[in-house]
Amino acid sequence: MEDPRKRFALSLLAYTAQKDVAPERLCTLTGIDLAELKGQSAAPLTQKQLNDLWLNAIQLTHDPLLGLHFGESLQLAALGVVGQLVQSCATVGEALTHAAAATQLITDLFRMDVSQTDRSFTIRFVPNEPKATEFAPLLRQLLDFFLVFVLHEADGLVLKKISPKAVRLPFDLPNPDEYERVLRCKPVVKPDECAMEFENRYWDEPIFTANFELQRLLLKKVGEQYQEFETGKALKERISRFLLANAYLGIPSLEQLAANFNTSPRSLQRKLQDEGVTYQQVADAVRKSLAMNYLSSGKYPIKEISYILGYNELSAFSRAFKRWTGRTPVSYQQGYLTKPL
Repeated sequence: MEDPRKRFALSLLAYTAQKDVAPERLCTLTGIDLAELKGQSAAPLTQKQLNDLWLNAIQLTHDPLLGLHFGESLQLAALGVVGQLVQSCATVGEALTHAAAATQLITDLFRMDVSQTDRSFTIRFVPNEPKATEFAPLLRQLLDFFLVFVLHEADGLVLKKISPKAVRLPFDLPNPDEYERVLRCKPVVKPDECAMEFENRYWDEPIFTANFELQRLLLKKVGEQYQEFETGKALKERISRFLLANAYLGIPSLEQLAANFNTSPRSLQRKLQDEGVTYQQVADAVRKSLAMNYLSSGKYPIKEISYILGYNELSAFSRAFKRWTGRTPVSYQQGYLTKPL
């Protein structure tokens, strides 16, 4: 079984590389052998090494909200965790409860507790040093990260983007608007509590393994991006990877995408134009690629494919697919499946 701390560290290094921080430099400052870390027989990372990696990453990226933004970049990884939960859990509540137990594999600074009432269920992140009156920078970053990561796990379990009823944080927010954007809810400051509260209707919602099979195809298609550090790639390629990783939640607007890339919509569009494409063209290419991949498999109903690609109406998906290919989804699938072997 792969060391979760190693996978976490590699993901953090890959993310900071996109922020123009050389992985070699970050590892040197942390006292980690990068070649060994990327090897199959790497020794397990210590908690101190992981903590130091975080602190150095914060400093080198100059991002005071690194935990928040790093968590936002790992939707695909969250979807992979969902795949493991699906194998042993029947409902969303059960899956989140199981996921809570895995928190200790990444950090010993806090634990994750899940509780339910008649009206809602709450995910709490409880520091292992409850008497601490101030949150150290590292702890704050990790809390931000886990808030966002767990939110994306919940998305993957219900196959749609959901918003918490409430988010309560035990520290003043350096950028409230950014927290509200990423967490989809306006956080409130409440001493001694870090928690997300959700509507109770999600708790007993069954997990449909058939739906996850579609997500599995998505994971197979884009999972290679986590196998190496990718720097110097064209912006359109980076956006394509991001859209693929989030395709099961729908394609974000230009404004939403720009926020994820920490830039303005105008700047993002201008950079894409310099590469000879528009955001709409990149987004349509991703939708088309996934749609053709799912349809050609012949395993899934067209309505199911439409839903996982973010279309609320089958008719909207059909119109879009015909615009891309000149054919309806039905005729494309039938034509593909009747081809001689």
